[in-house]
Amino acid sequence: MALSNTEGSKGLLQSRELFEYVLETSVYPRETELLKEIRVITANHPQSLMSTSPDAGQLIALLQKLINAKNTIEIGVFTGYSLLLTALTIPQDGKITAIDMNKDTYEMGLPIIKKAGVEHKINFIQSQALSTLDELLKDDANRGSFDFAFVDADKVNYQKYHERLLQLVKVGGIIVYDNTLWLGTVAMPEEFVKEDLKPTRLYTIEFNKFLANDDRVQISQVPLGDGITICWRL
Repeated sequence: MALSNTEGSKGLLQSRELFEYVLETSVYPRETELLKEIRVITANHPQSLMSTSPDAGQLIALLQKLINAKNTIEIGVFTGYSLLLTALTIPQDGKITAIDMNKDTYEMGLPIIKKAGVEHKINFIQSQALSTLDELLKDDANRGSFDFAFVDADKVNYQKYHERLLQLVKVGGIIVYDNTLWLGTVAMPEEFVKEDLKPTRLYTIEFNKFLANDDRVQISQVPLGDGITICWRL
């Protein structure tokens, strides 16, 4: 399936042809038809860049398999590509706490999630993420109970999410943050960055510096999609 211009701009590989090669050779052959369905309907959304890049999604699924993730949390759902990916990856009795303010976009992908037979794994919460995380922390049973977390939401709160997730995710668990290279702008001189990208660029730069110095996690920043940072909880 050929890339649209929007999809092509999400990858950080300098060669569009090389990015397409990675997708066509390694990613799309392993992508289920149901994931492809969500990807296709998302491509028509005006904010389609908010969706998880399929090459990043492939790595996320592999990480979940490697740690035998069963109880997961997702902050930022959009149309549900990464949500369905996780639901298909974790066991039948696995659970996903999925948090997003926008239920309308979640419902775009919901028919496909239902078709996949994995809706029972998902607890969708329409809410501000911080308030939901604080509510979870009120119950001691939730502390250290999550195996895996994926964050793809407002970058201004990434550090606040991180502090709460460190309490919710168990030692040996994994937290993945999306968009940590912010369309490549983190390495650009500020004068070359579009005005609408500048505020988030600054938050992202600060968050990346913070993670680099956080000895509670071991990290790897991976240039897939818009950049993902993998944090292994120590």
